[in-house]
Amino acid sequence: MLHTVLRRRANGESVEQIQPDLFIPTGKCKGHNPSVASVYRALAEHAKREAYPEAVEQAHADFAASRTATVPEPRPATTDRTSL
Repeated sequence: MLHTVLRRRANGESVEQIQPDLFIPTGKCKGHNPSVASVYRALAEHAKREAYPEAVEQAHADFAASRTATVPEPRPATTDRTSL
């Protein structure tokens, strides 16, 4: 679904024009159209993954480590949160 949206958006179509042609392939709502909000959420998630690839890699590494018997060490804090 995301590939279709990205391809058609690159051709100048709006999400509202693309949404009726999409369908949900699996799950409880199989065969129905996703909402426009769901399409925008998928686009936002994709943009976040593209903007922060190192965070995605770290999440994959953390997940792989959690599947083993060892527990990963905590990552060092990047900001001082005492002023919040």
